[in-house]
Amino acid sequence: MRFLLPLCGLAIFLSSASAQTTKKLIEFGWDEPDAAFMRKHIATMEQMPFDGTVFTLTADFLAQGWSKRAFTEGELRQAADDLKMTPIKKFTHNFLRFDVTPGDVDWFDDFSPIVSNARLAAKIAREGHAAGVMFDIEQYNARPFNYQKQRDAKTKSWDQYAAQAKNRGREVMKAFQDGYPDLIVFTTWAYTLPHMQSGGDPAKLPQADYGLLKPFLDGMFEVATGKTKIIDGFESSYGYKDPKQFEQIPPVMKQHPEHGSQSFGLWMDNDWRSKGWDVNDFAKNYFTPEQFETSLKKALATTDEYVWVYTEEPKWWTPPDAKPSKLPQAYMDAVRRAAGK
Repeated sequence: MRFLLPLCGLAIFLSSASAQTTKKLIEFGWDEPDAAFMRKHIATMEQMPFDGTVFTLTADFLAQGWSKRAFTEGELRQAADDLKMTPIKKFTHNFLRFDVTPGDVDWFDDFSPIVSNARLAAKIAREGHAAGVMFDIEQYNARPFNYQKQRDAKTKSWDQYAAQAKNRGREVMKAFQDGYPDLIVFTTWAYTLPHMQSGGDPAKLPQADYGLLKPFLDGMFEVATGKTKIIDGFESSYGYKDPKQFEQIPPVMKQHPEHGSQSFGLWMDNDWRSKGWDVNDFAKNYFTPEQFETSLKKALATTDEYVWVYTEEPKWWTPPDAKPSKLPQAYMDAVRRAAGK
């Protein structure tokens, strides 16, 4: 984000059909609701073809969760209460967003505020009947996963920073699980990003923009317990048009089959800054409705469990009445058909 047959035998058929029903479609974009909006408009939102959405608690918490500021339950009580009081019926797979912003804490600094905020986010997600946390690891401000940008990179080696990032991964994951045992941590990217940036060569991680994400994730997986899942949202699939692309991603999440899961994100108005977003002439957009439907069907067929649809210009729900904006019916119908809803 700037600011994813022929069958023989009745048993096989039933098994496949059952597996298909487990696929879930999540909405995540610039129309991201807060808890108060969800409480007021959830009935309207649930008319859309999704199984859930990504939401925020407060703007302050989103912008300062990864900082030296430790939030208190009192500061977030109203948002937490709104979430608890949201009469959810269909959207049973909502995710509370937690960013690495502003990201101005060195890995060797006091991490207790970040750990506390992670625990609190997970606790509120659990009490609000969310599926877990959307852990947005994109470096919007500082670059915590870039070794070259670290405060003490000139005096501390890559190995030292990697070991410390792994320790922090353990701490953050333990905090998530303390607040919400068996939660889902849905990342915008996981192992696939540092793997692609380094060409699969660990020796190149010190030069990769997200090199330290690899040891950080290693720490998270090391302490994952129970039914906890860490999902690689694979934002890199935003613009996939060729169905074959979904089958060619690095299989790096398979190294953690018990707690890891592969997902895909698709950006409906991909590249709109250069191509524009035309609500009348769909041929001018990156995806036509038909192309988006094809990609979304393939993503849902290929993913382990989740796919997410990202939008910026088109919005599925907007204030004050939660109605769509700049979202042609043809695109809405394409998503509905692809999701079978």
